[in-house]
Amino acid sequence: GFITIGYRGSYTLGRDSQTDAKFRRVARIMVCGKTSLAKEVFGDTLNESRDPDRPPERYTSRYYLKFTFLEQAFDKLADAGFHMVACNSTGTCAFAHEQTDDRIWTSYTEYVFYRE
Repeated sequence: GFITIGYRGSYTLGRDSQTDAKFRRVARIMVCGKTSLAKEVFGDTLNESRDPDRPPERYTSRYYLKFTFLEQAFDKLADAGFHMVACNSTGTCAFAHEQTDDRIWTSYTEYVFYRE
């Protein structure tokens, strides 16, 4: 089966990229996949509050993890025999304030994992 992990990230970058980027922490790691598979892999670290009555054989994209470290999610997937098969990311940029040249970059990234 497949499980997709997604998250939104953002950081601020100064004029001409001469200053260090200021990264914000990942606010939430989303989980998409078959309910029974997500529960098997993530157990009690899976937050089901946005889709609490989903039957085990159905799919959902509304679960998220109770922790905010991608490495922890990747470790749990690897321990359950999953391998990353694809990933993608998008990004946008906006100016932080009219008085500065600081720009805020936001991105959405997904990682697709598979286990036979």
